Amino acid sequence: MEITEVRIKLMDNSDDRLQAFCSITVDGCFVIRDLKIIEGTNGPFVAMPSRKLTSHCPQCGAKNHLRSSYCNQCGNRLKEDRTFRDHEGRTKLYADIAHPINSECREMIQQFVISEFQGELERAEQPGYVSRYDEGYEDPEADHVPEPESVRPSAERTQIQPGEIEPRPPHQPRSRASNRKPLEQRHDNQFGAGIFE
Repeated sequence: MEITEVRIKLMDNSDDRLQAFCSITVDGCFVIRDLKIIEGTNGPFVAMPSRKLTSHCPQCGAKNHLRSSYCNQCGNRLKEDRTFRDHEGRTKLYADIAHPINSECREMIQQFVISEFQGELERAEQPGYVSRYDEGYEDPEADHVPEPESVRPSAERTQIQPGEIEPRPPHQPRSRASNRKPLEQRHDNQFGAGIFE
């Protein structure tokens, strides 16, 4: 695995522990967004993208964050102990969406991202600095991919011009009387025959 690109979005408020968001591209073809660069006691570290863990309200079934005391949907008081615990017994409030499964991979990602973060801090000091974090990702070989047959315009297809389409008359609801069948037709099947009489 090779990290081929890192994009950094620096946070404006430097007093906060969250220093930046970043995205990494793996092998030039797979992007992982929303990694966080957080200022720790021993310097900056990388936190993987995660989501808040939730539990369902027993009354209405709506999802609520584990720290919620009341349901966001119906206002029902929620049980206090709805938290998950990891194998060390610590309360788990977030779950990683993407993460390395061994320490070597985690260390490689962290070193690469922190190195790019330091470079981005230097670039941010330059006049006219613009972050590339929100730019779109494009396939460099997309220009060489042939267009599928079904998408190409065909010479045989007839193009309809807007002026050639006749407008439809306004919708007229049918009267209830026209929806009813005559009484003798409704008695073919005797089930429910007396309901409409």
